[in-house]
Amino acid sequence: MRTLLVTLHSKYIHASLALPCLAAYCGPECGELRIREFTVHESREAILAALLREDPDVVAFSVYLWNRRETFDLIDALAAARPDLRLVAGGPEVSFEVRELFTRHPGLTALVRGEGELPFKGLLAAWAGGREPGGVPRLLWRSGSELTEGPDGPQLRELDTIPSPFQAGLVDLGRGLVYLETSRGCPFRCSFCLSARDTQVRTFSLERVFADLQWLMTQRVPQVKLVDRTFNSDPARAREIFAFILTHQQATRFHFEIAAHLLDDTTLDLLDRVPPGLFQFEIGVQSTLENALRAVDRPVALERLEHAVRRLKAAGRICLHLDLVAGLPGEGYAEFLASVDRVAALAPDHLQVELVKLLPGTPLRAQAGALGLRYDPNPPYPVLATPQLNFTECEAIRILSRLLDLTWNAGCFPIFLTALAAATGSLARGLGRLAADLAEHAWLRYPLSRTGLVQQLGDAVGRQWEQVPAAALRDALAFDLAKSERIVPGQAAALFDTALEARERQWVAEEVRQATAAVRGQGVKLQHFAAAFRQLPGSGGRTVCLFLYRVRSGAGMMVEERRFGGAAAGGAVDAERSAP
Repeated sequence: MRTLLVTLHSKYIHASLALPCLAAYCGPECGELRIREFTVHESREAILAALLREDPDVVAFSVYLWNRRETFDLIDALAAARPDLRLVAGGPEVSFEVRELFTRHPGLTALVRGEGELPFKGLLAAWAGGREPGGVPRLLWRSGSELTEGPDGPQLRELDTIPSPFQAGLVDLGRGLVYLETSRGCPFRCSFCLSARDTQVRTFSLERVFADLQWLMTQRVPQVKLVDRTFNSDPARAREIFAFILTHQQATRFHFEIAAHLLDDTTLDLLDRVPPGLFQFEIGVQSTLENALRAVDRPVALERLEHAVRRLKAAGRICLHLDLVAGLPGEGYAEFLASVDRVAALAPDHLQVELVKLLPGTPLRAQAGALGLRYDPNPPYPVLATPQLNFTECEAIRILSRLLDLTWNAGCFPIFLTALAAATGSLARGLGRLAADLAEHAWLRYPLSRTGLVQQLGDAVGRQWEQVPAAALRDALAFDLAKSERIVPGQAAALFDTALEARERQWVAEEVRQATAAVRGQGVKLQHFAAAFRQLPGSGGRTVCLFLYRVRSGAGMMVEERRFGGAAAGGAVDAERSAP
């Protein structure tokens, strides 16, 4: 019996962990197993042909938020092309509405609920032996016209009984990113998370974790993302794993989802030794409104969280990714903006905002009617309105989230964001004004280049602010653009003032001559652009900024900025930086 284990990723760089774990646990008694990974961007016809070309007996799909529609379209097509094919679905997206799926998709043969290793192995072993999978826990299957449901059964008690999928050669290491779990479950009961159903934390032994980490580091995998819901729920265990990585690390970077309020001084002292760039921490703040946090059963000591983040930020060694969730019960638009400002004040490297998703199987979805939460019934199930937040405000938050991605998270607009906060008295309110304006003009419907983004933001600034602050914001936008990508003289956006005076042109020519002479014979291509600014922070009046773009083969572009006039009358040289 040949079984294909299949999933559709949202991006090519993603590699499955669930399917290799299933394959490793099933073993030879379940027949031949092959893992096949695609993306949701590939055509259904091409995936259908690739699967049928292998002449499988069973095709089993791992179903998630991002691939549900595409997966069931594929299941329907497979059933039509091969009516004898056994088709199985499992994963978080299909674990809570089981019988309805068989009605909507008559080709579906079986469905695995919850953690997959035990029921999936029981199913395949039965089919391989020519039997019906009677008594297999957390399984629903079709036999003829009848649906049979197995009992609710236990999860794996000992995670080490799953053979390492890495050392078995089942994980694709060629995509640059590999997922690893050291535990399952979460001690917290956040009602918007599926982990609220599994509060018992089960762990792989440290010996197993160390063996997998050593293997991945020896293979020089570029990045490992730990998928533990709260990696440091056991601080002592987390320290042991951190210490092991620090001792044995080679070239691999690591991403952890952590609870910052659980970082004690002992752990923070250890993290002071982390080489810059080795670790990235994703920290779910979710909200700074304590009433909203209590409403979703997420008690957090915000002061301790902020203390830990400030200390990590001051050390400057770990990339910090902070998350906020909007639309929680009891939180209105003004409270949400206050959360954005409070988290932004911590200066994270990445600030992510999302509308809360009401996932099937979560307590929050079950409570939605009583709490007055209205949400999209289709994946990814975002909230659309609450008693405190109307749809227009939800849409403004969605656009604000996009603006944060395009500006703060892109790392290219530090001067503009500072000027925006100064002009409005609040970064979040400034972004909110831009979001409302941009929603009205609907420019985010289409992809934008960075230059296109700056042009649209410049227009929005002109509509939202008076002449003086608008001019300062436009100067900041233009300056940030020139520092992040090469501006071609003669093709500069209208935001730039390129009409230089004679003495300014003379200064530019001399600076370019000296810079060209300094790199001659070094294999560096030098290009330049100059413009005048009147309201740059600290400029003291009209200032000409000269941007020198140095490109060396294989090294990317370096940008150096020099100033003439205003407070920089002697010709100040700004530090070089790499353009993203």
